[in-house]
Amino acid sequence: MSVGKMSPDDIRKLLNKSAGQQISHNLNKSNPTNVKEWIPTGSRWLDSIVCRGYLGGIPVGKITEIAGLESTGKSYMAAQVAANAQKMGIQVVYFDSESALDSSFLERTGCNVDDIIYTQAISVEKVLGMMETLMINNENKMLFIWDSLALTPTENTIEGDFNPQSSMAVKARVLSKGMQKLTVPIANTQSTMLVLNQLKTNITRNIAETLTTPYVTPGGKTLPYTYSLRIWLTSRKAKNSFVTDEKGFRVGSEVKCTLKKSRFGTQGRQCTFKILWGDHIGIQDEESWLEAVKGSSQIESKGPWYNLLYKDGTGEKFQGAKWMEKLQNEKFRNRILEIMDDEIIMKFDNREGNASDFYEIDPE
Repeated sequence: MSVGKMSPDDIRKLLNKSAGQQISHNLNKSNPTNVKEWIPTGSRWLDSIVCRGYLGGIPVGKITEIAGLESTGKSYMAAQVAANAQKMGIQVVYFDSESALDSSFLERTGCNVDDIIYTQAISVEKVLGMMETLMINNENKMLFIWDSLALTPTENTIEGDFNPQSSMAVKARVLSKGMQKLTVPIANTQSTMLVLNQLKTNITRNIAETLTTPYVTPGGKTLPYTYSLRIWLTSRKAKNSFVTDEKGFRVGSEVKCTLKKSRFGTQGRQCTFKILWGDHIGIQDEESWLEAVKGSSQIESKGPWYNLLYKDGTGEKFQGAKWMEKLQNEKFRNRILEIMDDEIIMKFDNREGNASDFYEIDPE
């Protein structure tokens, strides 16, 4: 064969032939690197801060972590994501290590329970292996939910004793090898991996580190490198952090979301919303929109009253207590969504206003 200059297309063909599979792509055409679809999280505010310049969510073809303190709504968010994925025609495979997933809970979040592939996460190795097997044998787009990584044992832990020294760092090594094997297949098959994890107190003698890094997640150092998006859930510093019914019983709680890592240009951004876990289950999405747009020049406030400004120069006064009632009006609702897109997505993309307004929900 004569040797000569090769075009980029010829080089790609040669590399693909050498590898025996499609590994070389034209970035201006269809490729596994670009995110083409987003699975809504159930919170439009959260979806608005995930990707710079776009309305995002959980990125399809990537690995995402939702980590949180206890009772901050990790499983509730995962169920909401699962319901939204099903609406998009994505098959949901739910790996549960806690044996705590209630089918009625999933139904109340909008999931089709019959179509969810519920699987007990009996070991880290088994979960990773089953994901690989499904991606090889199933052409459907899949969402893998792992609830939770922190409580999934390794086979060494199952077969061994109760001495923590005998299994030290085993999970981290298994996950390191597993992520090396699965990251590319997840992208190539346009599958999505959602890992639920725990936030644990960072126990260290370094006082400065305690202040800057109060929490860590189990699983080793490899996982954070493979994540395209890390959403951390903590309790918000607010007086009214619980949702109560008319009798004062607690039926929900408020959480703060921080993008600990984002490959979409939005690391460090924050939002907040309330999650219902009483008779009604789900994220109080629309209720959080007023908080999201507060401070906009398009919404004037004076005491309990607000004045929404329309593009034609007219205004509409309303009380915060009537917020959900006002959203039933299509004109009012569409204007609020326009303001949200402008204030949260476009102004951040264009770097307009005070940067701290985009990052600090609870400034010290």
